[in-house]
Amino acid sequence: MSTHAEPNVFHPRTAHMDLPGIRRVTFDQPFRWLRAGARDMARAWPLSLFYGIVFAALGYGLVHAAASRPHLAMALISGFLFVAPVLATVFYCVSHRLEHHHKLPSLFVPLLSWRANPSSLGLYALMLVFVLISWERLSAILVGLFLGDSGIGSLADLLSLSVVREHTDFVLAYLAFGGVLALMVFSLSVVSLPMLLHRKVDFATALVTSFLATRLNFPVLLLWAGLIALLTAIGMATDFIAMALIFPWLGHASWHAYRALVERE
Repeated sequence: MSTHAEPNVFHPRTAHMDLPGIRRVTFDQPFRWLRAGARDMARAWPLSLFYGIVFAALGYGLVHAAASRPHLAMALISGFLFVAPVLATVFYCVSHRLEHHHKLPSLFVPLLSWRANPSSLGLYALMLVFVLISWERLSAILVGLFLGDSGIGSLADLLSLSVVREHTDFVLAYLAFGGVLALMVFSLSVVSLPMLLHRKVDFATALVTSFLATRLNFPVLLLWAGLIALLTAIGMATDFIAMALIFPWLGHASWHAYRALVERE
């Protein structure tokens, strides 16, 4: 915990957790995070672009491999947002080094950043696996209930304008369930992963801190979540080509979101 008091900082008190102070941020902050992320990306462009291309190719491969199974492809597209914070740990590592004016790591060093807190990061990964499995099953149920006898056999069919117009009930139900789940995962992820990499805290402390940061700054972080969703949608709409730039940009920006939201030690 910080030994000095900052203005607009909420200090949560619990009997069993040593939680850091959480800052209240303003509506201009998400755009500042994006600008800071762009600066980091420009300073470390070889690393950022390399991992951006790798993750974009991974997303492209997964989605297109499941293109003939619409519910699975849709689950993977939306699930990409759930696992993005884990993949973005490489960019947190790079931004952390840039913040402290350290030399940039070699190509594969960011992949080892999990060693800073392996047990807690492992628990976080298990939580995401459970969320993804649950979402895949729920996605299958929704497709079965609303589109069972529609004859839709591919992702392209499912995303066609005519199908969207004809099955508005499915679209609304899918967005409602997916939106609630995405908001829940976002509230537990917005600062937890960079915090686990940066501080020696346990899994529960990181999740509670992230949840409290979201609750304290809900309108601002809802804007931040909307910007992430919009930019990710643009990346996916370009068949993951733009994702090679958008993903590292958002990864670096998310580090700055964490630094703005959580009081420094």
